[in-house]
Amino acid sequence: MKKMISFVLNGDKMEVEVETHWSLLHLLRERLELTGTKSGCERGECGACTVLVDGKAVNSCLFPVMEIEGARVTTIEGLGRSSGELHPLQQAFVDHGAVQCGFCTPGMIMAAKALLDENPHPNEEEIRHGIAGNICRCTGYVQIVRAISAASESSGQVPEVGGEGD
Repeated sequence: MKKMISFVLNGDKMEVEVETHWSLLHLLRERLELTGTKSGCERGECGACTVLVDGKAVNSCLFPVMEIEGARVTTIEGLGRSSGELHPLQQAFVDHGAVQCGFCTPGMIMAAKALLDENPHPNEEEIRHGIAGNICRCTGYVQIVRAISAASESSGQVPEVGGEGD
């Protein structure tokens, strides 16, 4: 069954016809062609598909598309500034070699964004807890934790999507 839904995606109002059984991941990747959000396990175990819905990190592979009616959705594409400048978290991941193969990176960054929005200065344990739902299959989490810590220390406040200067 098809239905029209309205929501805000990366700061832009959207109205899209969806199949009511779709996941948010399906809408983002297959319909809207926002492929920055990765499709990993599709069981909510790897976190590769993490996006923000009203500021909260969710596994978009399990998130029913109908739940975004009236919500604000942010994907990795929505973090960078229109000038092309990377978001401080994205830059910190580059600066600290936290990108590795890159497959988990968008989900890691979105989980980190949700964490820093809630707790701007987390300690290492809080960072590890904040990204616990995201699996890196490369070499580990040391660079990722350092990048998130650096982003929290350098900016003092991580900017909101669609805020001033974006």
